[in-house]
Amino acid sequence: MTATRPATSPRKQLGRREFTALLAMSMALSALGIDLMLPAFPAMRRELGLAADSTAVAGLVTAYFLGLALGQLGYGPLADRYGRRATLYLGYGVYAVGAVAATLSPTLPLLLASRFVWGLGAAGPRVVTLAVIRDTFEGEQMSRAMSFIMAVFIVVPVFAPTLGAAVAAAVSWRWLFAGCAAAAVVMAVWAVRLPETLRPEHRRPLRFSPVLRAARVVVSDRRTVGYTLAMASLYGVFASYLGGAEIIFGDTFGQTANFPVLFGGLAAVMGAAMLVNARLVGRVGTRQLTHWVLVGYTAAATALFVLSLATGGRPPLAVFVMMMAILLSLQALLIPNFNTIAMAPMGRLAGTASSVIGAVQLSAGAVLGSLLDRAFDGTVLPLSVGAMSYAGVALGFVLWAERGRLFRPLTTAPAVPEQAGPAVAAEA
Repeated sequence: MTATRPATSPRKQLGRREFTALLAMSMALSALGIDLMLPAFPAMRRELGLAADSTAVAGLVTAYFLGLALGQLGYGPLADRYGRRATLYLGYGVYAVGAVAATLSPTLPLLLASRFVWGLGAAGPRVVTLAVIRDTFEGEQMSRAMSFIMAVFIVVPVFAPTLGAAVAAAVSWRWLFAGCAAAAVVMAVWAVRLPETLRPEHRRPLRFSPVLRAARVVVSDRRTVGYTLAMASLYGVFASYLGGAEIIFGDTFGQTANFPVLFGGLAAVMGAAMLVNARLVGRVGTRQLTHWVLVGYTAAATALFVLSLATGGRPPLAVFVMMMAILLSLQALLIPNFNTIAMAPMGRLAGTASSVIGAVQLSAGAVLGSLLDRAFDGTVLPLSVGAMSYAGVALGFVLWAERGRLFRPLTTAPAVPEQAGPAVAAEA
């Protein structure tokens, strides 16, 4: 059953499968903008005059994440005022402009600025996709639609690095960026078939005051603050892995040629964990599962640190890949469940609060990740130190949020009303 009838029924212009596939591919543009270029880092270093072991190119991931984070705060109000389609096209346009600018950038600073703009554009399809799903589906249909979207989203990091490596080997790495711009154009043409799902009577005046109000509510709730900061800490590990995976596998382990396969395999493991998360939550419970997994993540990160210390930062490749598979799969279980717990007290402010929480998570995580990338010394020791440290910080924030009492069932706090100011929702 549909939750609210959209302004034009999606099925009048395209079937449910095509409708959901269009949204999935739109959201996947954000992942494509990262994963496709990772194998091209060595070629970028050569052309930009950087040292072969320079981590400066990891800033391309950080700048993109920062744009993606900040962009979330703007697209929500725009989508509520001007509709989903117009805002989606704005995102496509900014995405394409950023990708073209990156294609033509002759220096690293200009490339970083272009990547930031590119990230701003990537936030548009991400925000609008979630809004359209909320407009159109409810209950089990919403769950199935989101499951399909996540399945497509997972496929991108599995196969994009292999495609990126093949293109970079055949032609210039700049064609990868041009290809992303072309993908945005293709999506814009396809999206002509997408109906407007926001009914005219549901449009709101363009105001950013709800964002500020939601931010006040977010920072006023102990649980939401604690889990948001815990998410940011763990995202720092993930951002560092994304930015540094190529140089770690290439320089530390001498596996440059096999990087796409190794990266894609680990992405597949992470994707599998995402797909089983809902079933595990149903059996164990959100809070209990999250706390046990966080304890396990901290233990695994500590084990990786001890292993790295014992091997001079160069553990056997197979052991390192196994440890990273464990960490990434546990991270895939933690992030969505952290978000669920953080959002529980937000009530009718959930949509805007989600943008605020996402912006904090991505921006703080990108900065934390860049600190680890800059510390790279040719070994996996900086990454292992960061993983253990950030895991400890995340555990500390969760303990603070829960007042030291873990493993309790998750109960929904009284909802924060839409007009709420800084008042705190009652603690469950």
